[in-house]
Amino acid sequence: MSLQPSHTIYINNLNEKIKKDELKKSLYAIFSQFGQILDIVALKTLKMRGQAFVIFKEINSAANALRSMQGFPFYDKPMRIQFSKKDSDIIAKMKGTYVEGERRKRDHDEEGARKKKKKTAAGGPNVVPPAVQPLMPGVVQPPAVRGPPPVVPVPAPTMTSAGAVPAVPAPAIPEQPPNQILFITNLPEETNELMLSMLFNQFPGFKEVRLVPGRHDIAFVEFETDMQAGAAKDALQGFKITPSNAMKITFAKK
Repeated sequence: MSLQPSHTIYINNLNEKIKKDELKKSLYAIFSQFGQILDIVALKTLKMRGQAFVIFKEINSAANALRSMQGFPFYDKPMRIQFSKKDSDIIAKMKGTYVEGERRKRDHDEEGARKKKKKTAAGGPNVVPPAVQPLMPGVVQPPAVRGPPPVVPVPAPTMTSAGAVPAVPAPAIPEQPPNQILFITNLPEETNELMLSMLFNQFPGFKEVRLVPGRHDIAFVEFETDMQAGAAKDALQGFKITPSNAMKITFAKK
């Protein structure tokens, strides 16, 4: 039975060996091309292993993602995708159908399962002092427990004889003539070859991704012809692998 289109897609048959953080970042990298993603839920519990939910702001985005990525080889396993049976809490709140009682019931069930697991592992009753009792999901940790906020360094201005003046920005990299190799910059630290391959292999003529040892923020992507490289460059220019990292793509210097 096919499910009605939804804001949320359910994905299974995912590689269970992939760490949770890497899995969520990789899912974001390949699905954000279809529209704004509100959240990605990937739990590593025994029941939810190898599964994830991707929540889009628009139903059309979810439908396009399902249609385009069905069976896509993700970490050597074809993804199986369908619409979620129920709206996520985020979407329910947007629609005004969110019921707090249902969330409390789920939280209570999850907390009970965790306590039961701890009790079984310890071989006795699970007694947790109030001061170190784990927080319920969705509850923000009190500021007193967090510690002081991180100190963000402020770059010092360049000094001249006339006093302090702003540093002069580096000159822009001149545009190179079209060729079959693209130069990618402004990549986030967690970028890997698989993530970039998933983005670029949807374009005809894709050959390979080459990362630069010791540099996480740049990479080279090669195509068979300069026209194919140009098409990928135009399509993915400014694509955000993470919300704060928009790719900058130029032709590589020959």
